[in-house]
Amino acid sequence: MNTHVKVADVTTGRESADLSRRSFLVGTAAAGLALGYSAVPGMLGADQALAAPANFDPSVWYSIAPDGIVTVTCGKADMGQHIASTMAQIICEELGANWKDMRVQLASNDPKFNDPVLGAQITGGSWSTMMNFDAMSRAGAAGRIALTDAAAAAMGVPASELVVRDSVISNPKSRKSTTFAEVVKSGKITKTFTPDELKAIKLKTADQYTMIGVSVPQLDIPSKTNGSAKYGIDVMLPGMVYGALVTPPVRYGATVKSVDDSAAKKVPGFIKAVTLDDKTGTTTGWVVAVANTYVNARKAAEALKVSYDGGPNAKLSSQSLLDEAKRLQSLDDSGLFFVKDGDTAAAFGTAAKVMEAEYTTNINIHAPLEPMTATAQQQGDIWHIYTGNQFATRSGAIAAGAAGVDPKFVVMHQMWLGGGFGRRLDADMTVPAVQAAKAVGKPVKVIYSRENDMTMDFSRPLTFQKIKAGLDGDGKLIAMNHDVVSAWPTKRWGIPDFLTPSVDKKGGLDGFTVNGADFFYTVPNHNVRAILNEMAHNATPSGQLRSVAPGWTFWAVESMVDELAHSVGKDPAQYRIDMLDGKGANAGGAQRLRNTLLAAMGMSGYGTKELPKGEGMGVACVSSQERATASWTACVAHVAVAPSGEIKVKKLTVATDVGTQVHPDNIRAQVEGAALWGLSLALYEKATLKDGGIEQTNFDTYTPLRMSQVPEVAVSVIANGDKATGVGEPAVTVIAPAIGNAIFNACGARIRSLPITAEAVKGAMKA
Repeated sequence: MNTHVKVADVTTGRESADLSRRSFLVGTAAAGLALGYSAVPGMLGADQALAAPANFDPSVWYSIAPDGIVTVTCGKADMGQHIASTMAQIICEELGANWKDMRVQLASNDPKFNDPVLGAQITGGSWSTMMNFDAMSRAGAAGRIALTDAAAAAMGVPASELVVRDSVISNPKSRKSTTFAEVVKSGKITKTFTPDELKAIKLKTADQYTMIGVSVPQLDIPSKTNGSAKYGIDVMLPGMVYGALVTPPVRYGATVKSVDDSAAKKVPGFIKAVTLDDKTGTTTGWVVAVANTYVNARKAAEALKVSYDGGPNAKLSSQSLLDEAKRLQSLDDSGLFFVKDGDTAAAFGTAAKVMEAEYTTNINIHAPLEPMTATAQQQGDIWHIYTGNQFATRSGAIAAGAAGVDPKFVVMHQMWLGGGFGRRLDADMTVPAVQAAKAVGKPVKVIYSRENDMTMDFSRPLTFQKIKAGLDGDGKLIAMNHDVVSAWPTKRWGIPDFLTPSVDKKGGLDGFTVNGADFFYTVPNHNVRAILNEMAHNATPSGQLRSVAPGWTFWAVESMVDELAHSVGKDPAQYRIDMLDGKGANAGGAQRLRNTLLAAMGMSGYGTKELPKGEGMGVACVSSQERATASWTACVAHVAVAPSGEIKVKKLTVATDVGTQVHPDNIRAQVEGAALWGLSLALYEKATLKDGGIEQTNFDTYTPLRMSQVPEVAVSVIANGDKATGVGEPAVTVIAPAIGNAIFNACGARIRSLPITAEAVKGAMKA
């Protein structure tokens, strides 16, 4: 990617004494060795000396110490999905190590840790396992081969006679053995691999796995439960002070006219009010109150009197954005084509039936449990940034822009993330930390309040979609036009490589706003148009929220397919199965998607029993996240709808095809969590824009799913040994349409806007 940066190779000293609750929990917990670049305080081994030269480093991704401990460096953000442990498990399988010898640490932004496929350090799209499985496997295998060759030379036998298992290399003939530790201590490992040799390594087949597919203990859980794992909010540095934000009433575009700090100066420990001058354009109109404690920083922030120019977006509302989206969609020359197959105009001209429908989704907020936080420290020419982030490559560049330095002078210290969900793909938290630290000449930790976090979120955008569908005389779908209007989060990043060339070769579009619309159903004439809503793009700078585009594109597609099936008197599930025939470019994927749908139907008992009045089952099946990296997922939702329109989700049955499953328990947990997130988006979450600002400021007005609203969730994981796919997001995308379709079957109300409300259902019942 064109965002690659070279970062200075520097390491930091030890932390100051941490007198937080965590330090009392930790006590004298044992630590391993610190390996790699810019070790992160609080990680396994980070407070110890750097690795001794006797270590064996088969790969940038792991190192084996003379005591046999294998430390894996994870280049992915770990936000509770246990990806660090997953990477270690993949390496362990081919390396032949004992799981008890495995440790994990998180990577810095050194370019050597860039993703083997993506070329940048980014965690999102449910890509981590699927895109790194092969590289981590080969890294593990290379280490095993090198260790075996060294052991064979020492034993005086052919390497082919040796067996590697549980960190021991043995010769069944002579019954002699040696350990990884002994081989590393010998210092006689000489084997190295060229890229071509790595590619030529023959990896294990699925039937040879002893680690992959086993629910081993997650390596990150002990440190998270004993308090030794450090999150961004836990960072403590010598001489550190705190920053609290004062943010404008307008989400984006406001400027600070004046700051009166006379009242803030009366707050004990107040140091300075810093008005951000953010050349990166990440923030506008922000002020940071700096004080000796976070409590005092908050008090000072509340005492500041800041006046603003609201800027060009100060009068906009959610309705403004929706009206503009509808206007743009009505224009024939709007947008760029993501899909352009066949001739839809001609097909509509011969269609026996043509149907149209409009679908909308509202603004949604990430709201991870750990608010945005970053600590910035300048040491000489080097800026050290301590934060949990999902895009180290871009985050380092944003921090550099805020500091006014070359990105090579920024070291990102990756911390554990207290939730990410796409929110920490953005690096706004680094800007106030850096500029406040620069202004006061001390390390500064900035912690967002919940209100800061919600009102300044890079949210899921408001979307408007219109679908026009044509059916032939047999009720078969022969043509579809699908227009998707929204802000373009990926365009905002300014990374051309992340844009998708339009099929009509008229420019780059944001594929992450239309993925999913290029489904695996066979439809001979199919157009998908991606339309940028510039007004929404400017007023509500949008980001990637767990599920990304398929969270809204499949809401429209799977709802419309259901409408079409009912309009011709066909069972919606069978209607889908008939279109998943695997013709042409759909070969392979369509069959796998059909199988997941059949699995969900069978597990739920769909169509096999008569339901009470007011209850219904609905289906949906998706190829999330992107067509090229799909995890085939289906859902059957069972709902009960009261005459008042109130909805009770009784059960969600989800089937997903993951190819190769690395950790079965973790996969089930990810699918369950994704399904509940999808339920939350479907029924409960909504943010609104008024006078340019987000109205919802905390969990009293932005209301995600509560524990009391959680239904039964049944999960069927299909592991067929194919290439590993992702599981963090796909199940999010299938829930809303399945629920919407179930509501129609329960009471005849067809809903086309998210979130689904009782009022909307009751109104649709009367219509």
